Amino acid sequence: MKKIGSVLLIALFAMLAVMGCSSRSADKAAVSSASANMSEQEISKEAANLKTEKNVGTVQESNEKKVLVIYFSATGTTKRIAERIASVTGADLCEIVPRERYRDADLNYNDKSSRTTREQNDPSVRPEFEDIGIDVEHDYETVFLGYPIWWGEEPRIMDTFVESYRFEGKTIIPFCTSGGSGIEKSRDNLAEKAGSGTWLPGSRFGAGASDDELVKWIGKLGIG
Repeated sequence: MKKIGSVLLIALFAMLAVMGCSSRSADKAAVSSASANMSEQEISKEAANLKTEKNVGTVQESNEKKVLVIYFSATGTTKRIAERIASVTGADLCEIVPRERYRDADLNYNDKSSRTTREQNDPSVRPEFEDIGIDVEHDYETVFLGYPIWWGEEPRIMDTFVESYRFEGKTIIPFCTSGGSGIEKSRDNLAEKAGSGTWLPGSRFGAGASDDELVKWIGKLGIG
């Protein structure tokens, strides 16, 4: 009987050991499965977060209103003003470069036969300019347009420029440099020749315009 009891006791311990191992294996499998499921959930959540961040970035980029400062300058005066406006507003900067450059003799307004005198006396003249290398029509919503005043008006090359592009949906802000002539006549001329866009009154600046003067003007426009 003692022998039989010992055998039964050993068998019982063996069964308990097997059940314990099975239970631990099942628990381990359950934990492993839960960990795998959690990892998949975390990965899915992380992917969703990345997708959301990407979408937010795309929306912010698409909503960004790009600003351009584009100018023509024969002597460098308008160029200096344009560079400062671009610096204050954070705008892109581009120069309108004549295909045939203006020499000092061409700019002599006392010479009735000089190139600029002949051009300004003939409203039909359209001097050509080099490829500006940017997409004005599609990449910008606000355009600062700068030029000097020649013989009380805009240079004819500016007529060429505004007639070369469509300005629908854009705000055009003209600015000019001169010793005394205002911007009104040239602004009206360019707006009429462009035939599209919202043209603001613009402003005239002297060669010695200060940064404060430019900042105050730009501040009133609500740009930058």
